[in-house]
Amino acid sequence: MRFLSLQSHVAYGYVGNRAATFPLQRLGHEVWAVNTVEFSNHTGYGAWRGRTAPADQVAEIVRGIEELGLLSRCDALLTGYVGDAALADVVLDTARRVRAANAKVVWCCDPVLGDVDTGIYVKPGIDSFFRERAIPAADLVTPNHFELEHLTGRRISTMSETLAAARSLLNGPRLALITSLRRADAPADQIEMVAVGPDAAWRISTPLIGFDIAPNGTGDAVAALFSAHWIESGDIALALGKAASSIFAVLEVTRAQGERELQLVAAQDRMVAPSRHFTAEKL
Repeated sequence: MRFLSLQSHVAYGYVGNRAATFPLQRLGHEVWAVNTVEFSNHTGYGAWRGRTAPADQVAEIVRGIEELGLLSRCDALLTGYVGDAALADVVLDTARRVRAANAKVVWCCDPVLGDVDTGIYVKPGIDSFFRERAIPAADLVTPNHFELEHLTGRRISTMSETLAAARSLLNGPRLALITSLRRADAPADQIEMVAVGPDAAWRISTPLIGFDIAPNGTGDAVAALFSAHWIESGDIALALGKAASSIFAVLEVTRAQGERELQLVAAQDRMVAPSRHFTAEKL
């Protein structure tokens, strides 16, 4: 398959396009990466260098791809971190252009806003862009626990609350994938992912791997992996199982090597063929 991916880029580490591109390529897919920011490292370090890509530059790059006649061959659009509200219109325009060229394209929108240990780390206006404009137009939305609460204005501590909040986002999208769920009524040593459709939902649980500082980019990698498996197979449970098994293998290697950044390269073989497999259950 062929993916057009509009996300952030860092020179060091693995978030955004750096977390999505290699896993997709390792699965055998083509990725056309368009970077919404160019940073030295992700902002979780507290200091970084670089800048947000100008909106007209991002639009020009997409237009160049379009002028090559490639958008009709695009199978999926991935969008994630938006460094500036000015890029919002470019993201939406890109989605329109891709869909005009190929009505079957699947748009996976990862509403990158923040996380439970950091809070919001995007500029003002980005949350309303995702909530009001991007998510209603997407096919798949992939918030983490914190982002699901922020986007819906709901506190989530049980599975029923999770399902209700996720379904409130399905005013447009076909599916919501909660990429990391820590609910009060689940074992403390487990972490879950939940895929929620209008009429059915699937849950998968894996052991929680402890880190002094949790690696960033896990959700970016999961969104890419799940999208690829779901689009390819059409099977939500299968895609959920493969994505969860792969990211667990990557996190195991990351912890074993004592690294803060996802060890996607070192774990590449285990990412593609995990030694431990997890299975999704239908709720």
